[in-house]
Amino acid sequence: MNNYTKIILKSGKEKSIQRFHPWVFSGAIEAVTKELNNGDIVEVYDSKKQYLATGHYQDEGSIAVRIFSFEKREINEDFWKEKLQKAIYLRETIGLLGSQNTNALRLIHGEGDGIPGLIIDYYNGNTVIQFHAYGMFLLKDTFVKLLIELLGNSLKTVYDKSGNTLSGNYEHANEFLYQNTNSEIIVKEFDNQYYIDIIEGQKTGFFIDQRDNRKLLELFCKNKKVLNVFSYTGGFSVSALKGGANMVHSVDSSQKAIDLTNKNIELNFGQTEKHQAFAVDAFDFIDKMDEDYDVVVLDPPAFAKQLHLKEKGLKGYRNINQKVIQKMKKGSILFTFSCSQAISKDDFRTMIFSASALAGKELKILHQLSQGADHPINIYHPESEYLKGLVLYID
Repeated sequence: MNNYTKIILKSGKEKSIQRFHPWVFSGAIEAVTKELNNGDIVEVYDSKKQYLATGHYQDEGSIAVRIFSFEKREINEDFWKEKLQKAIYLRETIGLLGSQNTNALRLIHGEGDGIPGLIIDYYNGNTVIQFHAYGMFLLKDTFVKLLIELLGNSLKTVYDKSGNTLSGNYEHANEFLYQNTNSEIIVKEFDNQYYIDIIEGQKTGFFIDQRDNRKLLELFCKNKKVLNVFSYTGGFSVSALKGGANMVHSVDSSQKAIDLTNKNIELNFGQTEKHQAFAVDAFDFIDKMDEDYDVVVLDPPAFAKQLHLKEKGLKGYRNINQKVIQKMKKGSILFTFSCSQAISKDDFRTMIFSASALAGKELKILHQLSQGADHPINIYHPESEYLKGLVLYID
């Protein structure tokens, strides 16, 4: 066995680890057995020197250790292969990997798959990796080798898009680690088609986590006028038209996103007069929006990416939801979301309660929404349930 550096916790600080929470905060550490470098594998012990877990050490931020094993094991290529095999099997079990009508999915979801700091998305054989922890980044060659081995002929490319996700003073350029491809590829989601720009697009190129919510939207759109705010590349807009909407308006501040939205509409429906896209500030559009929309989708960016921004983020969500709800007519439907990890489901629902009360409207909750099953939620790590959504009926 390797002689990993040991981290000793303060008395009483072992309880969350014993409940299998995968984070050790810097304030919980009493001592270390030798000098540590960012990304080192460490073993965590309680104050009585009893083994608790193994993980990667990081020397910036409040999370000092991200745990990937609660068993004392040799951490080698076979260990990581087992982790990836389990994740791939899950995607096969839920009918996504190998599906005939959907080929865009999350292959590795960080803590949800017991691999904190690693995200891998799969776009019709093109994989995009984002490392959020330096310890995982140091293993990039191992992960590329394992992806080639485990995915076989279905793997086309591996693109590392960690330039903006690794914290610390690391100059890291995004690059292809295996093969190469054009920036723009086409994927299927429930037989809807989308252009995905893995190089220039936001995140890894597409918001895969909204797959099931886009499908649900189709049920509400027949003969309706629909507004998709913060539309990005038009995922919800395509679904609204697929559901039979008479008119769909897409709003995003990015002209690049709007251009790709229009391409996605044309890819699925050809030239159509049922869609209009506006490259304008979403807040300005909402201030001036008409009150004749039957369905509104409100999917803003994360307003609270970190815990200390929670209250400010909740205020932002409340203000924008209040404005939208005030302008919605009776009998209309609102799909509203938050992707902020720092904001819980209860926080989000309480915020919507406040927004509706301030808007002077009565609302009914029709559906409570979350991320897709390929973004599994670690039951011991509630923070991995980051996407919250409600379908609301304006009564």
